[in-house]
Amino acid sequence: MRTLTLLLTCVSTVAVASISTPYEVLPPGQLSSVIVTKDATVESSVNAEQLLPPASTLKLVTALAAKLHWKEGYQFSTQLLEQGDDYALRFSGDPSLSRQDLESLLKNLKGKTISGDLYLDGSIFSGYDRGVGWPWDVLGVCYAAPASALSLEGNCVQASLKTLDSGATSAFVPKHQPIKVITNVKAVSLEEKQNSYCDLNLTTAPNNSYTLSGCLVNRDKPLPLKFAVQSPSLFVKKTIAEILEQNNIKLNGKVKLGKAKYNATLVAEHKSDSLDEMLEFMLHKSNNLYADNITKQLGADFYGAQGSFNSGTSAIREILLKQTGIDLGNAVLEDGSGLSRNNRVSPEVMMQIMQYIKNNDEKVHLIALLPTSGLDGTLKYRPSMRNTPIKGNIKGKSGSLFGSHNMVGYSYDEQGNIKYTFVQFVSNYHPEPKVKGVEPAITQFEKAFYESLVTQ
Repeated sequence: MRTLTLLLTCVSTVAVASISTPYEVLPPGQLSSVIVTKDATVESSVNAEQLLPPASTLKLVTALAAKLHWKEGYQFSTQLLEQGDDYALRFSGDPSLSRQDLESLLKNLKGKTISGDLYLDGSIFSGYDRGVGWPWDVLGVCYAAPASALSLEGNCVQASLKTLDSGATSAFVPKHQPIKVITNVKAVSLEEKQNSYCDLNLTTAPNNSYTLSGCLVNRDKPLPLKFAVQSPSLFVKKTIAEILEQNNIKLNGKVKLGKAKYNATLVAEHKSDSLDEMLEFMLHKSNNLYADNITKQLGADFYGAQGSFNSGTSAIREILLKQTGIDLGNAVLEDGSGLSRNNRVSPEVMMQIMQYIKNNDEKVHLIALLPTSGLDGTLKYRPSMRNTPIKGNIKGKSGSLFGSHNMVGYSYDEQGNIKYTFVQFVSNYHPEPKVKGVEPAITQFEKAFYESLVTQ
């Protein structure tokens, strides 16, 4: 890794004619970095040392640390335990745990009476459920769902909002979902909305209630909504109460938060899919909850203590340094998903990660878990990747935040072999308003860049 670092450090700007990087099409004020390597040769390098927001490309760093630490694989475990008159559910932060999974565990008590209490044990994690630098304005939506030990249904509830002829709106939430949605939204014409500067707003409360206000343009079909659960423990409590009632399980005590006793007896256990399956889902869907709960679990397992954003990101640093020699140095990691606006990683460090993954693919098996350009995952509908020759010839991980358009990956030749390894970080991207019939600047840039990676 040191050889590559020296190459990138000594040459601040290198460009080979075959690699197209038309920075001139990007708007003024942008700050971009592109690094391209072929085998051990640096083909292009611009702003390699600049610390930039990695956005969701950080998930690939998290995935590598997970694969290196859990060499034999890993599965999240949710356990039903008996402890005297009480029972306990021990959660591990399984981001894939569903209501059906929880019901399957509790059905082991069907027709029985719990003389005491039912404890919910989420002690595997500590600290905040949301990372430092997560923007307040997205905390009500599902891609910013809280990273909690007591996670259920992705800590996300789907709903919808319908406009009515009366000018009012109505909200729909499935009956089994223990949340409350109030709508004060007005249904208006497009002209009315534009003239009044009236937007759709969401206010959340700790009791999992949501208030919608503002305006929504009249529409034929309901507007799909996805609400991030604000109190995972309350959400799980209410879900369990309903499951107990449906399965004729009588509870004399209460559903409480509390740690299971060390000598409790295991009644039943649910295990998640394999680590590879979870990482593939995380990388294809760019799922933040998966990334952050895996990060916290890394912290818990690596240090033998409670998992948190702090312990998890520290574990990622130590695992990479000890097992790959890659030093993240002055990079800033506030989470494992890339959602935090405070995260900073240099393109040269990201290139070290990409080179390690490529050179050790037989060991870490990560490249196969990445989405393919124009075919699946977050790359399926990316405008710059939907057509030949780019479609199907790049595997990579995208990353997007306000003003950031990132991509890291590998391009392939006609024989299916990796041709180029690349890192693309475009930050401070704030273009002029869209013009009908004109491709956005970022799409123009990416098309030219990716096509050269595939064809040259």
